[in-house]
Amino acid sequence: MSTNRSIAKSAGIIGAGTLLSRVFGFVRDIIFAAFFGTGIYAQAFVVAFTIPNLLRDLIGEGATNAAVVPILVEELTQNGKDAFWKLANILLNLILVVLTAVTIAGVLLAKPIVIAMVPGFLEDPYKLEVTVALTRMIFPYLIFIGLVAYAMGVLNSIKHFAAPAFGPFLLNVSLIVCMLIWRQDPMGLGIGVLLGGLLQVIIQIPPLIKRGMVFDQRSFLHPKIKKIGRLLIPRIFGSSVYLINVYIISRVLASMEWIVGKGAIAALYLASRIWQFPLAIFAIALAQAALPTLSGHIATKRPNDFRNAIGFLLRAVCFVLIPASAGLIALAVPITKTLFERGAFGAYSTQITSFVLLFYSFGLLSYGVIKILVNGFYSMQDTKTPVKIAAVSLVVNIILSVLLMFPLKVAGLALANSIAGIFNATILLIILRKRIGGFGKKKLVTSFLRILVASLLMGIFAFWFNGFLNSTFVPVSTICSIINLAVTIVASILLYIAACYILQVKELEEVKQWLSRKR
Repeated sequence: MSTNRSIAKSAGIIGAGTLLSRVFGFVRDIIFAAFFGTGIYAQAFVVAFTIPNLLRDLIGEGATNAAVVPILVEELTQNGKDAFWKLANILLNLILVVLTAVTIAGVLLAKPIVIAMVPGFLEDPYKLEVTVALTRMIFPYLIFIGLVAYAMGVLNSIKHFAAPAFGPFLLNVSLIVCMLIWRQDPMGLGIGVLLGGLLQVIIQIPPLIKRGMVFDQRSFLHPKIKKIGRLLIPRIFGSSVYLINVYIISRVLASMEWIVGKGAIAALYLASRIWQFPLAIFAIALAQAALPTLSGHIATKRPNDFRNAIGFLLRAVCFVLIPASAGLIALAVPITKTLFERGAFGAYSTQITSFVLLFYSFGLLSYGVIKILVNGFYSMQDTKTPVKIAAVSLVVNIILSVLLMFPLKVAGLALANSIAGIFNATILLIILRKRIGGFGKKKLVTSFLRILVASLLMGIFAFWFNGFLNSTFVPVSTICSIINLAVTIVASILLYIAACYILQVKELEEVKQWLSRKR
């Protein structure tokens, strides 16, 4: 099997798990919006759940991708399975100590952490009180999800992707069940998060044991721990910059409701859930599947294979995310309305959430490209370069957020995030190309332009066709709205495929050949 097909197959497994999780995630968000809307409890939960998720990415999944996977792949390649599992056990010991210490500190310091994140909540003591209580309740989730991230790194290093990919599905199921039991009680959300985290840990254990892991190593010492540390420290700073960019700045400014309007934090959260759907099921899945392969190319000194893989990954991301972005821009209002407008989520909530989604969508491609390129640097065991670029992007985001939040309110924060993402992706692309040489610039630019034209045609059609359906078959119920939206999406996808065929987009032929081989 070729490298590109191997990556595509692995990405397919991850994408399938992510798709299942995201579908149930939308069900979760629909119930969440109906019960809580964009009110106090919705905002309190978004902030409380953001904090352990932020730390998870900082010391969990982000660290795993940057520092752990390349070194584990190197250890497996150079010294074999026994050495691999010894290092994996030592890493587990260290991760448990770190996660436990951070969790205890988080529970004790919940109030000052919340105030630092959302200073605007000081205006409403009850909202602050609820947020702090939920934060303390949810913080132990960090231990569970950190262990899941560790298991993902170990299993991905040996190219097993199924269990980590399907784990988040359990979190969504747990939250759905708990919301239906506790309904409008926000503490039910906290119980759902903790139960979901525990279930995710449990399903990682059988594949780890099956592949040779024995949980009996008590040492904390290994020659490559220092090497992981050297890679990890810049990655932590890089994650800090990125997470401040995406979460902290937006949350702090969105808490200032006298500027951005009421419900801004919940609107950002729900819009990002929609916007991240194509990003998660394709770009993140592709980047995650590619990291062990890219690391293998570097470990075995095959630079041409590395360059070819990067070129393929960038073209694949363009083929999916450009039309996805066009579709989200064209259908921001009907998507938001169809998914969420019921119960406590009224017309005002639809208006602000769809406006945020519109401006988030302009940066969709850039964040997909960032995922690919950053993993390219990580596979070369370079975690410093992405940090420097992310730091500059943070400054760009802060300046633009402050400037745009006054005229555009909460949507200005989303637009600032998108522009900062485009800046970040562009600089990463320039630097990586200088570092490794060309990875098919002419082919990439040609594909980009043809895909862009096909996507613009699709976006215009989607906007017109949905309006035509809603005026001809006036939706009198949620089912009617869902049918009109589904027909629009299917027709738009078919138009995009036809436009790609006419414009001779090569990626369409590659997909066709891959499907033929599968049959």
